[in-house]
Amino acid sequence: MTRPLIYNRWIYRRVVPLLIGGSFTYGTFGHRKPIANDSGGKPWPQTPQLATQPRKSADNAITPDADPGPASASSTDLKDDDVPLFDADPDGGAWALLSARLSGAQTALRATKWSHIGEEISDFILPSWASALPGYFAKLQRELEIARGSLAEEIWQEAQDPLLNPEIVRIAQVRISRELCIEEKLFQQRRKAHTTRALAKYLGIPEEDIQPEDVPTIAMCGSGGGLRALVAGTSSYLSAQEGGLYDCVTYTAGVSGSCWLQALYYSTLGKQNYATLLAHLKQRIGTHIAYPPAALGLLTAAPTNKFLLSGIVERVKGNPTAALGLVDVYGILLAARLLVPRGELGVDSRNLKVSNQQDYLVDGAHPLPIYTAVRHEIPIIEKESSPKNSHPADSQSTKEKARKESWFQWFESTPYEFWSEELEAGIPSWSVGRQFYNGIGSVRENGYSVPELRIPFMLGIWGSAFCATLSHYYKEIRPVVKGLVGFGDIDDLLEERNNELVKVHPIDPASIPNYVLGLEDQLPSTAAKSIFTSEHLDLADAGMSNNLPIYPLLRPGRDVDVLIAFDASADIKTENWLSVAEGYARQRGIKGWPLGVGWPKESTSDAKAVREIDVAEAASPQEAAGKIADARESRRKSANIESTDTKEQENDDGQSPTDMSDLSYCNVWVGTTLERSVPSEPPPSKLLTDPSHEWELMDPNAGIAVIYFPFLPNPEVEGVDPNTSDFMSTWNFIYTPEDIEKVVALARANFRAGEEQVKRTVRAVYERKKEKRLHSERRAEMRKWRRHLKESGDHFR
Repeated sequence: MTRPLIYNRWIYRRVVPLLIGGSFTYGTFGHRKPIANDSGGKPWPQTPQLATQPRKSADNAITPDADPGPASASSTDLKDDDVPLFDADPDGGAWALLSARLSGAQTALRATKWSHIGEEISDFILPSWASALPGYFAKLQRELEIARGSLAEEIWQEAQDPLLNPEIVRIAQVRISRELCIEEKLFQQRRKAHTTRALAKYLGIPEEDIQPEDVPTIAMCGSGGGLRALVAGTSSYLSAQEGGLYDCVTYTAGVSGSCWLQALYYSTLGKQNYATLLAHLKQRIGTHIAYPPAALGLLTAAPTNKFLLSGIVERVKGNPTAALGLVDVYGILLAARLLVPRGELGVDSRNLKVSNQQDYLVDGAHPLPIYTAVRHEIPIIEKESSPKNSHPADSQSTKEKARKESWFQWFESTPYEFWSEELEAGIPSWSVGRQFYNGIGSVRENGYSVPELRIPFMLGIWGSAFCATLSHYYKEIRPVVKGLVGFGDIDDLLEERNNELVKVHPIDPASIPNYVLGLEDQLPSTAAKSIFTSEHLDLADAGMSNNLPIYPLLRPGRDVDVLIAFDASADIKTENWLSVAEGYARQRGIKGWPLGVGWPKESTSDAKAVREIDVAEAASPQEAAGKIADARESRRKSANIESTDTKEQENDDGQSPTDMSDLSYCNVWVGTTLERSVPSEPPPSKLLTDPSHEWELMDPNAGIAVIYFPFLPNPEVEGVDPNTSDFMSTWNFIYTPEDIEKVVALARANFRAGEEQVKRTVRAVYERKKEKRLHSERRAEMRKWRRHLKESGDHFR
């Protein structure tokens, strides 16, 4: 373990900082700190400013933004075979900065005197491939030089070809509306024909006996969790596909690794078959995404170099204000593993755009995928003008207000539209990546816009868990360090400071151009004011807010009847992601969401459960988010205490005194659509643990049925425990074929345990909708006869 740790630290400390801008900085997520070289920060299109600027010498030559130590070198230190910086950059700034960083990385590597390092020491500290890195970077820089015959020149020429990128000639406009876009509404109609046939087969009912309006709208979602979520989610979806359930689904939604899952399924690699997708993963994720020889080999050899680097060239050349960071590099490394097939030759450019996934939805043959990301809105705490005149209570009040007002803004992306619920505005998916002002997308001088932002960058955004707050980082390592001496005191200290830790992001997120600039007067008054002054939207892994993508599935117009969640989160019980969604549903007045879903706490009374999620009176998403955060924090702090109490209260046989102390492999709740007629709150929804309880699903006033599959260990699959198996860590990026087979076996075993209950639930919801339709038809027929009798008289008198 020593050797990899040493050379990885060497690579990351000397090379990566040069590529992404010098060093990591502590900043406020959602509000980029001002750069000394910025010249005003006026909004586009007047004078767009770089988010990060290269330094300039006295003769105005751009130099690498690097550490002034031994690793840096001026242009005069370059050898004859070094590639010079790009001196022809009509857009200025961004492209030259990228070139400078590549040159700096190359120079830093060459500064290492390989021949002076003893052979034995070199073999121990550095791997044999390390000495080849300068050559890789030299080749990469040559490929990215905007010069005749270079790869970058070829990419940029093709980026301006309407035959290859038809979206560049289309005019993009911001659509301001809470309703679904017309494309999604048409998809719903097409999909209904497929789900009607699939439901007939799944339930064993003659197709001619099923009316389309009786068919329940079923949504399925996976969780966040990196490669664990990708592999476990694919395995769970495969089980649903093999059982005929998946074909009945209208929507899928993802967070982090389950977004990667969707991107692969709707590609020529997954071929819309989860068995095929798993075979692809077995061939590709046995190598770490950051293993330099593999990654740099793909970035410097045809055809993968053009496939992977096209997004960088288009983004930096097409948008001078673009700033490349760690998330962007991460996305490209992910694409090199996930979007490149075995053999590394048959890459397909159709897999590089989210909007291209419309091709798989033309006839409604597959569910509509929903991708998610969040923007963390953190109000900047006002600086006290004078410590002498300030009062401690005022400072504390300001901090408390900032904590209450920080929240996550959700953004959803489908093959049709990129949209935000809070902003109630969206843009076509094919226009993501271009700048907007006053609701209109920008057009370059040649009459073309920039191509759609490539999926490699989106892979990085969707899975950028490392952009999480310090609070999230601590939650990840807490199970590992809890056995250390003195842990209790440290834990108590960090718990006390958690309200501050949730606002600190050690690593800046990625960004896309802000499409709502100039629209402040047309958007909801509850929208954050800061969003109208920023040129970019800083987006990151939605798992920071909720590791289950439930919110987009509750959007009005999607009308989900059955929601199936496969949860492979690392912190299933402590975070209780299902219960977090309750506050969201109540604040937005969404009828039918069951109350009290999620992992139960023995000491949690009905009244306490209600109080924890009581955000119905919240006046805005900000206030609701603050109350939800308070409830989550309360649950998290009490988790350890309650688990200890549970052990003390166990019966002599070792069993908990109540069968509600834990959840099983498959768990079902159902909400109600009844309005409250009394001030008191209804009790939490009952967990349907027995077939005799499922009559509640048939109740005419029943709401959304929630089916929850937590990824738990199963005695049928020995030696695999999502909580303790090392290879299932969120931060593991290597899965062998044997590891994948273990995950598949566990997912299948867990699905089998609940397969019949799921089918009974779907059938019950179908029967309820059918009876509701028949009842409505009978009432309509009765009204018709009454009207007829009134008009023609009673002939029996």
